[in-house]
Amino acid sequence: MAEIRPFCGIRYNQQSVKDLASVICPPYDVVTPQLQETLYQRNDYNVIRLECGQELPGDDAINNRYARAAITLQQWLERDILKADVTPAIYLHDHYFEFEGRRRRKRGIIACVRLEEWNKGVIRPHEETGVEAKVDRLNLLRACRANLSTVYALYDDPEQIIAAALASQEEQEPVIALTVDEGESHRVWAITEPEIINRIASNLAPQPLYIADGHHRYETALAYHREKHGYSSSEASNFIMATLTDSSDPGNIIFPVHRLVRGIPDSTLEGLKDKLEAFFELRSFPFDGSELSPLIDNFLSQKEMQTLGLLGLEKGRLFLLRLRGEDAWRRLVLSYSSTTHRSLGVSILHHIVLEGLLGGDRQYWEREARLAYSLDAIDAARRVLTREYQLLFLLSPLTVNTVKAVADSGEKLLDKSTYFYPKQPTGLVINLLGGRGSAN
Repeated sequence: MAEIRPFCGIRYNQQSVKDLASVICPPYDVVTPQLQETLYQRNDYNVIRLECGQELPGDDAINNRYARAAITLQQWLERDILKADVTPAIYLHDHYFEFEGRRRRKRGIIACVRLEEWNKGVIRPHEETGVEAKVDRLNLLRACRANLSTVYALYDDPEQIIAAALASQEEQEPVIALTVDEGESHRVWAITEPEIINRIASNLAPQPLYIADGHHRYETALAYHREKHGYSSSEASNFIMATLTDSSDPGNIIFPVHRLVRGIPDSTLEGLKDKLEAFFELRSFPFDGSELSPLIDNFLSQKEMQTLGLLGLEKGRLFLLRLRGEDAWRRLVLSYSSTTHRSLGVSILHHIVLEGLLGGDRQYWEREARLAYSLDAIDAARRVLTREYQLLFLLSPLTVNTVKAVADSGEKLLDKSTYFYPKQPTGLVINLLGGRGSAN
């Protein structure tokens, strides 16, 4: 059973920090060095100093960005830059944003969720994780002993019972109301009424929660929890702060993450078309560069066919590759995965093309930057046209139902298979793992 609890959230003291928009930041995994510097300059109290601090010359095992984050967090608490809410709450978060020319809203519940091992099936992942990011997040968690950003997970609310409970809170005064720019804004309410909290918690309890974004943070919290084993069942390290959203919420948008490849020997590249034709039906379209955008847009509008887009195989042509049949998996892939897994472009690309036909495993392609990832298909195409990369593989977007089906199967896609948009910001609410702000 999924267990959620209210907690005394740590929030920016609006008497001390007037411009909340200047102190929030994206989660660590989308912060580039350039954005990091911009956020540092934006406000002395920007949460980037906690979430993704700068490395400095002379850093060592003791003096480093994790230690500085912990010291900064403590100082901000002591100076009332950050303050704990007095009454435990779950937080209703409305995230407004622009997408495809329309203003949209994604509604979430920020709460503490009891950590469960994957094998229990209570919390279900859909992507694999990398070691480096988990080491980074664990070092930060050990130092700060706080959930600085949330895991993002999905639940089902077919009868809209939870939706009705949340809607009943809209007439209250939000505790946070900020506008990032003309296209993005946030409103947060603190729900403290035990009856409303219990109604939401009891409807979430019988169902699984699906991790949409934040697999590294969740696995890091599990590792930290194991380090703290032996504590009581109410110990704060047994919980993680999460944003929970109805899986049918129209604000759930998933972008595909396209793959750029280089480092392929010329002899291999010359014979690739013949190899592909043994496993795929190939269709090609001419383009002169200016026609690239509508061709790509048309491809991306197709949902989850067993199809890949390919640019760079022949000059001046965009190819569509459709898998001929199940036999390709049996011939090339030893691990025969679920039907859902096999039908997805990202699985076909990595297991059949990159590993099977081009002969390199994931580690090979990621070494020496042979493999790059891009959300921007048009920019990625230009990188092939300028010969920075040899090939671009275009992937079609997944749906929420497919993500859930993969998670239900017990299998995981490769990391960077999905990009849920928009990202949950860091800095609206923080959860301390112990003390006044914990979920005890």
